[in-house]
Amino acid sequence: MAGRTEQGGGGFYAHLPVGPLLLPLPPPKLIHPRVAPHSSHHIHPSISGPTPPALTSPHHTHHTTLHFARPRSSSPDSVNNLEMSPSALDTAASASSGPAASPTTLTPGIYIPTVAFFRPDDSVDVETTQSHATRLARSGVAGLVTMGSNGEAVHLDYGERRLITRSTRDALDAAGFPHLPVMVGCGAQSTRETIKLCQDAASSGGSHVLVLPPAYYGGLLPTARILEHFRAVADASPIPVLIYNYPGACSGLDLDSDAITALAAHPNIVGVKLTCGNTGKLARIVAATSKTDFLTFGGSVDFTLQTLVVGGHGIIGGTGNIAPRACVRLMKLWEEGKLAEARELQAIVAAADWAAIKGGFPSVKAGLNEYFGYGGEPRRPCAVLEGDALRDQVKGFAALVDVERSLEK
Repeated sequence: MAGRTEQGGGGFYAHLPVGPLLLPLPPPKLIHPRVAPHSSHHIHPSISGPTPPALTSPHHTHHTTLHFARPRSSSPDSVNNLEMSPSALDTAASASSGPAASPTTLTPGIYIPTVAFFRPDDSVDVETTQSHATRLARSGVAGLVTMGSNGEAVHLDYGERRLITRSTRDALDAAGFPHLPVMVGCGAQSTRETIKLCQDAASSGGSHVLVLPPAYYGGLLPTARILEHFRAVADASPIPVLIYNYPGACSGLDLDSDAITALAAHPNIVGVKLTCGNTGKLARIVAATSKTDFLTFGGSVDFTLQTLVVGGHGIIGGTGNIAPRACVRLMKLWEEGKLAEARELQAIVAAADWAAIKGGFPSVKAGLNEYFGYGGEPRRPCAVLEGDALRDQVKGFAALVDVERSLEK
């Protein structure tokens, strides 16, 4: 049964009250195996900002390579006739809408949901977006995520969303990481708009999409409707879908393990991010999908080891913006069987993640400003702290940054 859970690692919305509950539905019959889609992406000349220097692609030692299905076609009326608002069309003039992303595959590892960067005039800072993506790629992460809660997706219009994703993809390609996946957050309140965001993500260079359940009218939606929504999106999405379970950002709407396992049978639903922090749920999903290529990720680095112990495939966590190498190192220690060292590093990571959870994504930007000299301000009405409060907040990252610095040498 879905219900009220302790949302460890919940991030910016972690302390919001919970709301509607979901009831489980029997899982559908298993369907077709997953086959990699055929598509490609290119660097688009319209993106401004300097190109990062070429880098050598990191060597991952993951044991699983996933292959994904081309989604079943949907009717033209339900998919192709989606329209952008006039304001989005105006902004989109500065963004690329090139071909769909390359058939990159997801592997176990650490994925970083990137923060958004803005210039003093509140426009998107493409240069910093690209240099930050390059820094993260160089650290050995398994992939990046744009348009998450850390990325201020709710503060961006359609064109800006596409611009940031395309800029990120282009930076990775230019730096020597053409096969590094870029997941794109595509949650919306209607099935129609969610499909539109998935199409935009694909045309902007995204390789996968992360989809939150629609929660504004969550009290009116029984589990059957929620599952119907995800399946319709997966049918229509040109790139593979991951479920994003984040009750803190969804008025308490919390998908349970039965619902997620049922959705895992869809050929174009390939994984889940659990920012609910419920490691029991995580263990159940891992066990139920163990004979498939479905990936189960924890949604915060403060329970990295807990995720890995039960067979989870890695973490999608925002504190990695500040210390990506340390987060990657933590998972590597586990893989190498160095449990004592892993526990020691997990304690440091969890303490820093608590600073990020309490302060939300503005605290991550504050940490970047303090220790790396870039980050800037979030879009209003959000803001970084000031004075003593800011100094106390960024101290929470100090020990983790020390580890990060040691790994940079």
